[in-house]
Amino acid sequence: MELMPSSKEKFLMFVNSQEAMMMPHWNLNAHSIMYAIRGQAHVQVVDHSGRTVFDGEMREGQVLTVPQNFAVVKRSDQQSFEWVSFKTNDNAMISPLAGRTSALRAMPAEVLANAFRISVEDAKRIKFERQETTLTSHRSTRSGSWAEA
Repeated sequence: MELMPSSKEKFLMFVNSQEAMMMPHWNLNAHSIMYAIRGQAHVQVVDHSGRTVFDGEMREGQVLTVPQNFAVVKRSDQQSFEWVSFKTNDNAMISPLAGRTSALRAMPAEVLANAFRISVEDAKRIKFERQETTLTSHRSTRSGSWAEA
């Protein structure tokens, strides 16, 4: 039996006094099978149309499959979360949706403004406010939620 070429990534999201969040991202050329090793986190997965296909808690021992080109975000509130992701491609590529290496960062502000029907100033904020590429801290407030830079 021939084994399928694949790659593996192991992550630890350490929570100090705040929440931790792995920036939203998607796999360009591979499906991802996540296996929770320790802790728990809230995981949200959306398809290419922005429809939520999973929005729930993931705990130790659980498995979640994230199809290629679906966006995923992971947030851990009270405890650390450790997981391993198996990719269906031995050269899997991940693209962040925010931060300095995101696809949005590469687009001209005018294109973003037209695409999302926002001002050019708002488009520049979207492009340049986030410097993180993978992990960030995240705090909830009464009026909503915000993330620290």
